Parts: sequence; structure tokens; C-alpha cells
Amino acid sequence: MGRKIFVSYKYGDTQVQDLNIYENTYFGRQKIQTKARHYVDELAKILENGDHIFKGEDDGESLADFSDEYIESSLRDKIYDSSITIVLVSKGMKNWGEEKDQWIPWEISYSLKEYTRNGRTSLSNGLIAVILPDIFGSYEYYITRDEVCNCQNLNTNFLFQILRDNMFNIKSPSTRNCSNGTIIYYGDCSYIQSVKWSDFKESLNFYLGKAIELRDNKDRYNITKTIK
Repeated sequence: MGRKIFVSYKYGDTQVQDLNIYENTYFGRQKIQTKARHYVDELAKILENGDHIFKGEDDGESLADFSDEYIESSLRDKIYDSSITIVLVSKGMKNWGEEKDQWIPWEISYSLKEYTRNGRTSLSNGLIAVILPDIFGSYEYYITRDEVCNCQNLNTNFLFQILRDNMFNIKSPSTRNCSNGTIIYYGDCSYIQSVKWSDFKESLNFYLGKAIELRDNKDRYNITKTIK
């Protein structure tokens, strides 16, 4: 069964692994620089028939001069009819300046809110943070391995506030303390799951299903829906 999907990403971020994309020009076939937007194209190819991808921000467009009313009207219709939001996390996804002046935090905020229209109330979306490899093909700007604790570490401080606030946010966590002082979480401890691009491609339906499962159990989580 197809699902309606909204994709949030930094359109012009070039700090991503090269996808070897070429285009035909007047001077012949030339290679173009890979952007996060090209990963949306790749994502479209692997989604099931019947799924819908809605484009996020326009390249280079800032929200700094827009009112909250404008932001709401521009995003609400696109997100209202979707059930899952995929956030493409890339190394250069954040601009300098306040988070409220950037598209991705607003897209996440509106994905988590509920709206009533014509007697029908939309549910909060399930969310997935899909981590894109950097120019070296590495995920270590965000995901690292702790060999002492035999666990995976997530550099959540790198993320937008609304993303990190919705990770490790289960109300009744199952944890243990590692010898180096790290707190290790078990199970579905985050409302927004994090997954490498390579793993997501291989198990797309599993991760989409997990996002819906977590959404249907959202009362287990302390969910932040607003931008601070």
C-alpha cells in the first residue's frame, strides 16, 4: 500500500557524496555537482508505486522576511495530506542564523502538529531522519561507533533543535550506564528514528512501517512540536 510522503531537505547542500550525475549541454555531456536535491530524485526511484513526494524548500529561499502566516499557508497544504515526513540529514543542512528563519525546522514542526479541516483532523506524521553520506562517503559527522560500550552514538547536537528534542524522548526509557559514563538506550527510544541512507535504501518498507508504528504509539513519547 502506497503512503503519502513529504520530504524535508536542504536543496542546495553540496556536502554530500557524489552520485556521478551527468547532463547534456551545448558543449556535450558534462558532470554536475551533486546536491541533497539529487538524493530526493534517487529516493523517488525506489519508492513504491502510489507514494507521493512533495518538494521542500526552494533553493536558497530564506524565511527571514516571511510572516508565520505565510509559512503556515505554504507548508500546511503540502504536509496536511501526508502521513510520513522524511528528513534528509546532510552535513551542510543548517545555514548560519536563527533556526526559525530556515525551512527544515518549520517543516518538521508542521509535520508533528494536528489540523482540523472540513471536519477531518490530520494525525501527526511519522518521521524518519535519513542520514546522507558526506563528500567522503562517511556518516561519522553524525553516526559513530563506541567500541567501549559496543553501541552507536548519534551526534544530536549537530541537528536542528526540534529534531534533537524528538530523539531519546521516550517517557519510560530502558537504559544502562557504560563504564565510560555513556548512557545507552535500548529499543525504540526516539520518536524520530535515525537511519543511514545505505540502510534505508535496502529496507525502505521496514523503516516506513516503523515510522507509522511509532506515530500510532506517540503517547509513549514527549513530543516537541514547536520551534524554540
